[in-house]
Amino acid sequence: MARRSFLTKLTKSAGATIAAPYFITSGCKKTLTKKRPNILLIMADDMGFSDLGCYGSEINTPNLDALAKAGIRLTHFYNAARCCPTRASLLTGLYPHQAGMGAMVKTNNTTPGPYQGYINDQCVTIAELLKQADYKTLMAGKWHVGENRPNWPVDRGFDHYFGLISGAANYFDYTKTKAEGVTRTMALDDQPFIPPKDNFYMTDAITDHAVKMLSDHEKNDKPFFMYVAYTAPHWPLHALPQDIKKYKNKYLDGWEKLQQKRFDKQKAMGLFDETWSLPPLDKEITPWDNVPNKEEMDLKMAIYAAQIDRMDQGIGRIFELLKQQNKYNDTIIMFLSDNGGCAEGGPWGFDRRQNGLAPGGVDSYMSYGQSWAHLSNTPFTYYKKWVHEGGIATPFIVSWPNGIKYKNEIFHQTGHIIDILPTCIDLAGAGYPDTFKGKKIVPVEGKSLLPVFNGDTRKRHDYLFWEHLSNKAVLHENWKLVKQKDHPWELYDQSTDRNELNNVIEKYPDIYKKLLNAYTDWELKCGVNNK
Repeated sequence: MARRSFLTKLTKSAGATIAAPYFITSGCKKTLTKKRPNILLIMADDMGFSDLGCYGSEINTPNLDALAKAGIRLTHFYNAARCCPTRASLLTGLYPHQAGMGAMVKTNNTTPGPYQGYINDQCVTIAELLKQADYKTLMAGKWHVGENRPNWPVDRGFDHYFGLISGAANYFDYTKTKAEGVTRTMALDDQPFIPPKDNFYMTDAITDHAVKMLSDHEKNDKPFFMYVAYTAPHWPLHALPQDIKKYKNKYLDGWEKLQQKRFDKQKAMGLFDETWSLPPLDKEITPWDNVPNKEEMDLKMAIYAAQIDRMDQGIGRIFELLKQQNKYNDTIIMFLSDNGGCAEGGPWGFDRRQNGLAPGGVDSYMSYGQSWAHLSNTPFTYYKKWVHEGGIATPFIVSWPNGIKYKNEIFHQTGHIIDILPTCIDLAGAGYPDTFKGKKIVPVEGKSLLPVFNGDTRKRHDYLFWEHLSNKAVLHENWKLVKQKDHPWELYDQSTDRNELNNVIEKYPDIYKKLLNAYTDWELKCGVNNK
């Protein structure tokens, strides 16, 4: 019988209902777990499904590839299509609307509700629960679920924090971010932070502070929960020259040939069935043979690849420190992305460079665009903000040397971002409260992934739902009902057509009605804007 965890009787702690340490069951024997695992949760920003080597890419990601080789990869894990909603769901185990983040982040002078734009007080975060369960709670990176106090990480359960409170920013000098009417805020613990302008690079700074926090915690007997939320590879295209050099001229074969190479690699790995086909190029994308500015487009993708490369280097530094501290084997590590590749800026990407400067530097503000995002999301359709597979499918890697027996395995069970919190509290032996700090809390929507990690068949969610900017979807068994804003519903059979090429809505009207009714009920439950 595979190992499984279950919670013992509940106790009260600081206004929250918390579980006592859990047991491990093996056959008929029960033993108390003496050492709960450290939990390291790492998230990339705007990275497509196929952008890691272990998911088909040509980008050099040896540390994440090694993590996959030492653990498991999931092929059917989902985020919430956009940075803010995904981060809210990850932290709370709820759908974004239930946590107040149905769309984008806003300052907290808005009307409370599903779209208020900051996480509400009817939810509780992983950090709040694990802190009550005697974990040290640490975060480095992008927060983006509350711009103002008391909605910073240190207000929502984190003992220490460094990073970007707000959204995308200049990697070299965040004060130069070209976002009309939008300010950017960085923080160190509970204080605003202005980084030095010399020798600063956002990705490295996030890694540096993650490493410092872990170093400071080294002699602490408490287990830790660390959330590292990189801004890479979100635009702007900013990378260090030595990293860009590795990839320049490697993308001159163009998006079609490179997508086919990635897809062939994915099928050879066992990520997808050999019978699958690639979607055609979007009608807006120019075939590579007809692209007039091949060198410029090659350079854009080279910078994007360099951003991922540098993130992987930083992740390797964190792994190495844990190994030096003899904590690596007792740490469960999970990696994912907050949404699919980003098509913002159209087929060529946007270009807000000053004075014709070369791409990649501090005064260069560009995106890689829809054409390369099509490659990033191989083999899926659509992009960030849409809820077709290209917008919501994420790589998901898990490794825990002393807790997961599987090595270099690919699992096809379905998981969702709402499952992260239940998984973490299961690992920590923490419970989920009815109330927290005097407020009634929305019941958790997710389910623990530990059975999946242990190789068991988990009872899947009966239904999963998405809504973002009136893009909508519902998943039930192998059926997915999905629509773009102002477009009709589409129905796909994921058992044969996960890349959404054959709309069968007219062939299966009863399934369409069943899924639509379920979606409508969910909209009412969560206060979703049904326009």
